[in-house]
Amino acid sequence: MATRRHFLKLSAAAGLAPAVVSAQGKAKLVVIGGGFGGATAARTLKALQPSLDVTLVEPNPVYTSCPFSNSVLANLREIDQQQFRYDGIKAAGVTVAETRATAVDAEAKTVTLADGNRLAYDRLVMSPGIDFNWNAIPGYDEAASEKMPHAWKAGAQTVLLRRQLQAMDDGGLVVMSAPANPFRCPPGPYERASLIAYWLKIWKPKSKLLLLDSKDAFSKQRLFQNGWAELYRGMIEWVPLSKGGKVTAVDPATLTLTTEFGAHKASVANVIPPQKAGAIAAQAGVADRTGWCPVEPVAFESTLRPNIHVLGDAAIMGGMPKSAFAANAQAKICAAAIVKLLAGDKPQDPIVINTCYSLVAADYGISIAGVYRPDKGQLTDIPGAGGTSPLEAVGGLRGQEALYASSWFRTIAAETFG
Repeated sequence: MATRRHFLKLSAAAGLAPAVVSAQGKAKLVVIGGGFGGATAARTLKALQPSLDVTLVEPNPVYTSCPFSNSVLANLREIDQQQFRYDGIKAAGVTVAETRATAVDAEAKTVTLADGNRLAYDRLVMSPGIDFNWNAIPGYDEAASEKMPHAWKAGAQTVLLRRQLQAMDDGGLVVMSAPANPFRCPPGPYERASLIAYWLKIWKPKSKLLLLDSKDAFSKQRLFQNGWAELYRGMIEWVPLSKGGKVTAVDPATLTLTTEFGAHKASVANVIPPQKAGAIAAQAGVADRTGWCPVEPVAFESTLRPNIHVLGDAAIMGGMPKSAFAANAQAKICAAAIVKLLAGDKPQDPIVINTCYSLVAADYGISIAGVYRPDKGQLTDIPGAGGTSPLEAVGGLRGQEALYASSWFRTIAAETFG
């Protein structure tokens, strides 16, 4: 939302509203997915309207955060610092079903769970995150990811990639591949390249990193490249699409990545494959042919299935990128809109902010911010309302932004998980 004050006013107004009931009694809300989108939506729904029956469906008892997981690769954090339980969500009055959603019946308005139970809903919120298009790169599948980890879902893959980097001989070549848009966290591959180079510079200074890219441009490009020139000159080579950066095949047995221009044998290979919405989205009928979920820009209700709202990385949000900050903001707006809809009121058009911090080194941060509003059925950038870190930094700005990044992560994690 535009400001914290605006959100608190909206919360207070919703809290004064009469209890919302469905035809069968107390309104039932089911939320699928316990990340920054789903957990925030469940918690906010209950805070705005305590009379709601809110159930969060999430099979993992511990959530492992992707934001800041690149710092684990650089030995700046441990994986357990990325992990959060759902005790705070439960304490807020949300029922947590620690099982997997296996099916959604949009006509019957039910969610079937892996434990055999079935949940009825008046409104369903889906924040299922991403899955991978395993067949998009010949030779790369789930088995291959054990030798060429993606680490794009934080957890065991993050730890595996860190172990491979630590085991690599000094002078080895790290090869990364970045997918075409859209994908989760657009600046993420370039932060990862930066922090791997940061670690290599300290511990394996003869090593280099090759970044093969399926794009000719990327988020915060000039800021990243300025940082690379300043901190890692000669260590990072970025190969864009137009110069043969797109990976067309891989061989896990030899750690070889092939492009139209040649083959690259890695000491450590990090392959980030193309992505799509989590599998339950397709089953529910809210994903289109692109694999992503189109939504309207006010309550984030699916344009394919009524009474189902889709948040976060799984959704197509017009100009708004896929990030934890975005998912958190969308969740608050969606929750407030659902309370209005259940009461028979029309939600207000939102103003949505996204801010994304990236680390180029432990003490070197950069950022980008965007402000969005509904326009012609999509969220559209408000011209001049956002911006990036200045290219020329003075007065310790890069160090300050690194501190801001850490503060942001602590704040959003505490707000979401308690």
